[in-house]
Amino acid sequence: MTTFLATVIVGLGTYLSRSVFILALARKTIPDSVLLILQFVAPAVLGALVIALSTDEGGSVAIGLPELSAFAVGGWITHKTRNHILTLVVGMSVYWIVGALT
Repeated sequence: MTTFLATVIVGLGTYLSRSVFILALARKTIPDSVLLILQFVAPAVLGALVIALSTDEGGSVAIGLPELSAFAVGGWITHKTRNHILTLVVGMSVYWIVGALT
């Protein structure tokens, strides 16, 4: 099996497994309790990314200038806008730029 074929198969499987829920719930009303819980998914994922970026394989804290600057700018963006996508885009951009410059 080639790498391309494996990628296509995994991509189709991922697409189908996600689209089943979208199609099944298309005409359903999502309860308010579920919508309330879903509001906490983005902050939880962002927190997991922060922890993954700030630790090494042994679990020790490993924060350099790129991570510190991305955390600071991302925190400021979150405080000002409360937009998780903008926080992720700006924080990762700062991380990559500072990492390339250092």
